[in-house]
Amino acid sequence: MSEEVTYADLKFQDSSKTEEIQEFDRFGIKVPPAASHVWRRRAWALTLLCCLLLIGLGVLGSIYMEKLNKLQNFKEELQRNLSLQLMHNKNSSENIWNLSITLQEIATKLCHELYIKNPEHKCKPCPKKWIWHEDRCYIQLTRYETWQKSDKICSDHNASLVKIKNKSMLEFIKFQRLYHYWLGLSPRKDKKDTTILDETIISSDWFTRNTSDLDDWMYCGYIDISYVYHTKCTETKRIMCEKLANPVKIESILMSEVPEE
Repeated sequence: MSEEVTYADLKFQDSSKTEEIQEFDRFGIKVPPAASHVWRRRAWALTLLCCLLLIGLGVLGSIYMEKLNKLQNFKEELQRNLSLQLMHNKNSSENIWNLSITLQEIATKLCHELYIKNPEHKCKPCPKKWIWHEDRCYIQLTRYETWQKSDKICSDHNASLVKIKNKSMLEFIKFQRLYHYWLGLSPRKDKKDTTILDETIISSDWFTRNTSDLDDWMYCGYIDISYVYHTKCTETKRIMCEKLANPVKIESILMSEVPEE
């Protein structure tokens, strides 16, 4: 009885052998068992970690964008403040400039009043012995020289032979009653007719060119009271030079006695 093999025993043995056979593939290599619960847990953990990372990146991104917006707003505010400051500085500069011009005009008028009382007052914007009229300085030299030499003497004083280009200067020159003084008219090859001094202010003949080509046969203009004549440039006449006056120094006014008027 003990040696009898039942159908159940055979079935069990066949199933165990089948399991053992299934553990090997057709090449005789053992096939790994199916994924266990441990691997499933690890997969879930990795998935959860990825989700957390995505959430963290989203939070960081929102924080970054918020700070970026704050920086952008701060930059725009700085630009607005800078524009306002520049505008304020520009207005202040214009006000200061206008004030300085007004102050300079007042100082010039005061200095002119002092100059009338004392022609050599320290506020005078012209060198000593020069005459001050409006924005120019004049000097009369009684020595006689040729036109070219006279022009050179004026140049040595950073000046030029006198030119009459407006009515105010015309009245000033007429008041001086100049007799035989060279004018800053351009030398010419032909002798020009005598003209009235008043007509010279509209003339286009005022000297503008070099005198290096001046020869003995050219004619130069000179003033005789109220008339303009032309004669050989090699003849000798008196000299009157003119140049721009320096700005009146405000400190020289502040340290001076202001006229009662």
